[in-house]
Formats: sequence, C-alpha cells, structure tokens
Amino acid sequence: MDKNLLINNWRNCLTEIEKRISKEEFDKWIQPIEASSFDGETLLLAVPSKEWATYIEKYFLNSIKHIIKDSFKGVSKLNYVLNPRTKEQLSNISNNTPTFNVQNNTQVIKNPFIVPGVKNMQIDPQLNFNLDFDSFIDGGCNLVARVTGLAVAKNPGDNVFNPLFIHGDSGLGKTHLAQAIGIEVKKNRPDSHVLYVTTNKFLDQYTRAAMKKEVPNFIRFYQLIDVLIIDDIQELTGKPGTQNVLFHIFNHLHQSGKQLIFTCDKPPSELSDLENRLITRFKWGSTVAIDIPDFETKIKIIRSKAEKLNLFLPNDVVEYMATNIGESVREIEGTISSFVAYTSLLKREPSLALAKEIMKGCKAKVVEERKKEVTIDSIQESICSYYNIGKTDFYSKKRTHSIAFARQLAMYLSKEMTTMSLKAIGQAIGGKTHATVLYAHKTISNEIDTNKDFQSILDKIKSMMK
Repeated sequence: MDKNLLINNWRNCLTEIEKRISKEEFDKWIQPIEASSFDGETLLLAVPSKEWATYIEKYFLNSIKHIIKDSFKGVSKLNYVLNPRTKEQLSNISNNTPTFNVQNNTQVIKNPFIVPGVKNMQIDPQLNFNLDFDSFIDGGCNLVARVTGLAVAKNPGDNVFNPLFIHGDSGLGKTHLAQAIGIEVKKNRPDSHVLYVTTNKFLDQYTRAAMKKEVPNFIRFYQLIDVLIIDDIQELTGKPGTQNVLFHIFNHLHQSGKQLIFTCDKPPSELSDLENRLITRFKWGSTVAIDIPDFETKIKIIRSKAEKLNLFLPNDVVEYMATNIGESVREIEGTISSFVAYTSLLKREPSLALAKEIMKGCKAKVVEERKKEVTIDSIQESICSYYNIGKTDFYSKKRTHSIAFARQLAMYLSKEMTTMSLKAIGQAIGGKTHATVLYAHKTISNEIDTNKDFQSILDKIKSMMK
C-alpha cells in the first residue's frame, strides 16, 4: 500500500478508536502506535515493545478490530514490529502500566449475590428460565429486536451489537428479551458467567459496598462477568457515583470482549440526565426498539398465553380481546388470568359475553389505577393546598422562604414518586434545571434527617394525593 494512503487509513483508525476508549487510555496506549505496512492481508504495526503488543491484544483488540477492518479492506492478520524511536521516547510510560483490576483469584472477591463467607465463586445468573426465546412472541413490533437478540446470544461479545441497548415502554417485553438472551447464552455456554440485575439492585449493591468501603471488591466482581444484563438503566438518573462505577465496569468488559445488554424506557439520545460519556458508550453498539404490539401480534400473544394455561378461547373471543385490550403484554396476561379464574372457579364457558364482562372489569381497574397514579400536577396541588399557597404564587418568581421551600418539596416528591426525568421535573416546576432539582432533593433529604416532625407533614401531603 502507498505510504500516504497507509498513513491516512491509520489516521482514520485512530480517529474512530479515540471515540471508543477513554482519553487517558488512547493517549497512553494507542496514539504511540504507527502503521508500518499493509500488503492487502497483513497489517504491520510498529509498537514500542513486545509487552506493548501483548497489552494491546489483551485489552483493546476486541474493541478496535472492527475499526481496523473497515479502514484496511481485506486485512486478516495483525503483526507487530518494534519501533526503537518510540520505545526510547515512551520508556517512562511503559514502566507505569495501569491495572484494569483483572482478578483471577476469585477466592478473595466478594460476590454481591452470595452469602458473605461463601468462597466458591458460583455466580447465580438471576434469570427467570421461563422467559426464553420460545415464549417470546415475535411480530412487527419487536422482530428486529428479537433477531438482534438471537445474534447476540449466538456470539456474545464478538459482534457489532455490543453493547445492545433495548428500549420501549413498560410492559412490552424488554426484560423478557434481555433474559432470553442470557438464557440462550447459558444453554450454549454453560460455563460462562451471565448475570441479570436490575438497576435498583445494582444501586443498592454499590451503596452497601461504599458504606463498607468495599467498592474495589464490587467492581472486581462485575469485571468477572461474561454477559452483563442491566434492566431499567434510566434509574441511574441523579446517581453520579454509581454512574462513574458503571463507566469503569463498562470500559473493562467492553475492552475484554464481554457482552453488555441494557434495557431502558427511552433511547440513549433521550437520557439527558445521565453522564454524556455513558450515553456515548450506550450508542457504540446497537439500539433496538420494542414497540406496542399490533393487532396480529396481540392475537398471537393471546393464543400463546391461553394455551400455556390450558384455556381454549373461541376465535370471536380472541379477536374481541385483541381489539379492546390495552397495549401492554402484562395487561393481556392479566386478562387471560381472569378468564382462567372465571372458567375454572365459577365453571363458566369462555364466550364473547364473558369476554365483554371481564374486559369491562379490567378496564375499570386500569382506569382506577390511573386515577391513583401520582403525577407532578397532583403533587403540586397537594403541596399548595397543605401550605395554603395559590398556584399563581407557586409558579411565580417569588423567592420567599415558604414558597421556595414548597417548590423544593414538590421537586423532591416528584423525583421520589414519579418516573419523570430530572429535566422534566424542573421544566414542570417553574422551568428549573436538573441541577436545581438535585439541590432541592438534597435540601429536603436533609430536612427529613434533621427534623423529626417533618416526616408527619410528608405523610399528610402524600395522603392528600390518594
């Protein structure tokens, strides 16, 4: 290959690689490498030392090989040659090799999922083995997500879908698909370390580890995982310490060729309250959506759920349910369960009349639940009513102590009792920033800790929302 073309191609590689790893890692380990030659099959890279090449192969190759293949068409092999010029220039750096907390002696690592004192590093994958691919009903709403999930399960870590980011509204099957991937991996690779964990559980583990000053053990445990599945990643909002830990775990696993899978209620581009460096990494692999099921998919889901419960439903009943039932798969399951109760306990035959009766009851229940759902508006109304503050004053620019405190309390309760983002909460309460919401949350938390009587006030305000 022409020398100028070689240099330009390698420069393109460096530009892409720099986006994939931290600046410190890039400057220390990647920037010094030079492309020496390319014969159409073998790319020869000039590195400062043999150990340098070994380190690159072990910790970075899985992350950068696709980039190299894109820039050097036909490359099938990497070789290394010593570069004396850079070796002398960088000798002080190579003697200060950073550790990635790689830990092979699993006997000394504390596993957050086993009882303290148990030394055997058997990792419970925390999977529900009923949620496999066979029970995942596919349709136009989730076909791309399912096909991508199967590809990941076939070659975890060694694919272009790493990380896999699955997003969609609640109850549409994100958790089912994520767990199905983990189950498929365990089926094909029984010795691999697969772990499913909710973000809330991850947060709780990190908090406990921080309190006990065992964060290094916490991190080293997660660095042992081959396929890490974290559910509801949006729950990391407002948790900078845990975000930082996840960032380092992510980097290590990704560079080691391990598979990462995340589920969320929104795509990465809408996670404005998370650190940008995490959001950038979520975008590295593949983002797939699970949409609301269409009519045909609902039909398939209803028939599948009924069959598993040994319930025969006439065609007119199935079609009526598919037409009138909600968008959530969970709602479909609840309706089928009601049918089972009516037919088995009350000895009633499945019929269109019974379907209408059950659906009417289910809809009333959903409406009632929605009425009870806490919203930012209901929180504001309750606080204004309790403190006898007019809505005009509440939304005004007045900064008297009583009004400012009422706004802070509204932000605190909105963060605690709703799923809205910090940005959305701030916008709804006077157009405040997410930083203001975090400050308000901290202020009210301190008030709860220092004022024993304040909890009773909170309870009264909460009771007014019901």
